[in-house]
Amino acid sequence: MFGFTPYNYETFRRNLLIKDMVMTKFLGAPKPGDKAPDFEGRTVDGDRIRLSDYQGESNVVLTFGSATCPFTAASLRGLNDLYEEFDDEVEFLFVYVREAHPGEELGPHKEMRDKVRAAELLREEEEVEMPMIVDDLNGRIHRKYGKAPNPTYLIDRSGRIAFRMLNTHATVLGEAIEELLERQEERGADHVIVHGGEYNGIPKASALLHTHRALKRGGNKSIDDFKQEMGWPGRLAVHGSHAVEPVIEHPLTILSMAGAVAGVVALGIWGGMALRKRRLQPFRDPYDYGQFKSRRRDRNDQSDYEAVGI
Repeated sequence: MFGFTPYNYETFRRNLLIKDMVMTKFLGAPKPGDKAPDFEGRTVDGDRIRLSDYQGESNVVLTFGSATCPFTAASLRGLNDLYEEFDDEVEFLFVYVREAHPGEELGPHKEMRDKVRAAELLREEEEVEMPMIVDDLNGRIHRKYGKAPNPTYLIDRSGRIAFRMLNTHATVLGEAIEELLERQEERGADHVIVHGGEYNGIPKASALLHTHRALKRGGNKSIDDFKQEMGWPGRLAVHGSHAVEPVIEHPLTILSMAGAVAGVVALGIWGGMALRKRRLQPFRDPYDYGQFKSRRRDRNDQSDYEAVGI
């Protein structure tokens, strides 16, 4: 049914990325207006979820990803925000797929318990609250939707594709959700194709800032394979993202620390300027001889000497 090509990557290769992201794109995936392929799977918590159960009841955001995928890491914060914003109006489902960058820590999945463990790790580290379905070892669900590393589908209440994106971009997805809800309310119809039906834009450059955070979950092999396969851009992405990782993971803490440091620096500068001003005060106006008189009298009252100009 799915051919003879192995589903799980044994190791990352650049040609695999090019094939999935550029050459095949949405090959074999449902198009806008198509019926969304039904599936049933278990979540990390063991709950059974069937997509068709939402038909006629709710719109669904269906997204795919893995712990070692930088695109997934880059998109999850925005997805979490959308989940909080639209949770009462839209169902969100995350499907955990094959490792994009397998390593010694998270390798190609041989057993379901390993895949569940990887999904739990992603959920914990990225604070994912939406239901996370663990796909089977052969990618049965993932294959139905094109096998790209991090696609997202917006499925309307009729069970058909209203919008799809090859790479998950939370801002664009949020606009599509808002348009879907508005047009459904205006027309009173369940099926609506929104935002032109699909988004094929390449991932934002800022996604590269999440490279190291995602790869380190796979282990040193994941990092080394990426740098070797992607050449100097890969090395730059790894080292650059490693340097900014504290800011990405704890932006509020870093900003508050930066604010405190800036305050201390500003206070130090102000204090230094005030002290310098005080020290230089007697010499600011060489023709104001009265300043010497007042200071001398402050120091001792033994002399009423007044300087006389030439």
